[in-house]
Amino acid sequence: MDYIIPITGKVKFSITLDPGVWIFDDRKVDLLTYFSGQSEEEPQEEDEIKKISAYWDREIQEGAVSPPTLKTEKRFAKEKIITGTFAMPLVPFLRNAEPLPEATTLTIVTEHEEITIPLEQAYEAILGFSKDGKPLKEDGPVHFYFGDGSNREKPITHVRQFIVG
Repeated sequence: MDYIIPITGKVKFSITLDPGVWIFDDRKVDLLTYFSGQSEEEPQEEDEIKKISAYWDREIQEGAVSPPTLKTEKRFAKEKIITGTFAMPLVPFLRNAEPLPEATTLTIVTEHEEITIPLEQAYEAILGFSKDGKPLKEDGPVHFYFGDGSNREKPITHVRQFIVG
């Protein structure tokens, strides 16, 4: 199975996507929480404020204590990568391909069919690339999810190519 997905058609630059390296990309999102309507940034910020507040309260009451080590933090980040279910927004790749002014659609070419959607809708899409820490080998390399989550239970699978039209 070929894991490289080209973006071609009415674009200034034809580019290729390699979902195999996205696990290391900071733009990835947790697919299990993405459609819950809650931004990932807000809880992280609130959690960070609570941690800092608790740290200062403890330091005032008990005296200075060393914070968790970087090694501990890296271990938890690695554990999440090994067991997580992730997706990548399509928008940065579409912008890099620079669709021409006359482009209005995106055709998703799969192993079985071609599905054409408005280009504006494609800018909101995300591509699932990992489930429980494993790449999507059987029906991947990516699953196409609409930004509104309308197909989250039945994403477009077996994606082979994107054609801007």
